[in-house]
Amino acid sequence: MTSSNGKGLVRVIGRWSLTALVINSIIGSGIFGLPAPAARLLGIRSPLAVLLAGLAVAPIIACYAEVSSYFTQAGGPYLWTRTAFGPLIGLQTGWLLWLVRLTAPAANANLFVSYLAEFWPSAKDPLPRAAVLTLLLGVLAVINYRGVKAGTQVSNAFTVAKLLPLLIVIAAGLLYALAGHPPTFTSKAPSETKAWLQAILLFVFAYGGFEGALIVMAEARNPRRDAPSALFTALITCIVVYTLTQWVVVRVLADPAHSDRPLADVAQLIMGRGGAALVAVGALVSMYGYLSANMLSVPRITFAFAEEGDFPRIFGTVHPRFHTPYFSIIVFVECHSLGRRAPFLIRVRLCRSARLAQEKARWRMVSSSRRHGIGCHSDFHLRNPGHAYRLKRPAYRGRNHAGGHAQLAGRTKQAKDCCRSLLIFVAAYTCRMLASRTWVHSDV
Repeated sequence: MTSSNGKGLVRVIGRWSLTALVINSIIGSGIFGLPAPAARLLGIRSPLAVLLAGLAVAPIIACYAEVSSYFTQAGGPYLWTRTAFGPLIGLQTGWLLWLVRLTAPAANANLFVSYLAEFWPSAKDPLPRAAVLTLLLGVLAVINYRGVKAGTQVSNAFTVAKLLPLLIVIAAGLLYALAGHPPTFTSKAPSETKAWLQAILLFVFAYGGFEGALIVMAEARNPRRDAPSALFTALITCIVVYTLTQWVVVRVLADPAHSDRPLADVAQLIMGRGGAALVAVGALVSMYGYLSANMLSVPRITFAFAEEGDFPRIFGTVHPRFHTPYFSIIVFVECHSLGRRAPFLIRVRLCRSARLAQEKARWRMVSSSRRHGIGCHSDFHLRNPGHAYRLKRPAYRGRNHAGGHAQLAGRTKQAKDCCRSLLIFVAAYTCRMLASRTWVHSDV
């Protein structure tokens, strides 16, 4: 069943497809390499850091979930900040969001070719490399050009395909441990606060990316209901997968801290060379799945720009037959093609600079005494009783502060103080919740 949103787009993304898109936007290539540095920092305690990182992201997800449930248009964080803080801050946020989402997939596509060279060494040569990248991007572009339903189905398939190898490795590791094999890695590493913060920070970034899936709300069947459900279901799924993966790595490998490919080493130890090949294929699928998620969501940013009058109107045109923002899709493909021609380090630095600028823009949105993230600020600001988008069931504001501090933690030199603030706000909010026995207050 499909419905129109009145702007030419069709609402075909259901709850589970949206959940799959969030998972696809979160899980990328990082999980295949992060277990090693985490084990180097904390040893056998590293799975606990993975779990704590997921819990630290939960307040941020809660803010994004609440704000997203009150919007049905495309744009995600751009739309929220534009509504809450005006066109200037909204456009600045959206432009930087688009820049980050443009450079990161370009770097990911080239990383895909590097992994592919393990199976086909000629893939690194200029001509085969250009052919592979063109084919990768062209297939996704054609699919998404011809309909959001097809693009969503591709994203669903890649989500299942990227989770399957991880679940196989986790199951094999659990069976390996239950079979009575003793742990060979027993290092607890330094238990200093700095090591814990660094390990948690590694995986806080690994849990990121969920905001990209919220850009496509104009094509979700029931965005007000489905967005919060999709966010929390995806977060729980990623917490379970990440934590168990880290546990398997430190439980099975003798020296995971110095492994270049920890998951592949686990699979090879338990299942032989076929297991290592399975993980390598899983990494390729995970990276391509990330590209498919961005191909579905990123063109909707410039579409939202045009809808709000911040970009030329042509970016908001919808194909009369396929009901997709075809011009924005074409522009994204062209910009992506230009971006991937730049040297890899330049793309990485550009992406990093855009992220830092985005953080700086977030800090400038509010008074100097309170600086939190975009989603948390929008949630806080939209609670204003005089605002047109006032939330009908305002929850205790402590959650906004907790989410903001979670985003700030680790991104400044005062990471320890930020984490202490996070714990204080979470504790205060928990006490408040237990005292009132309610999550939200009713309207008066």
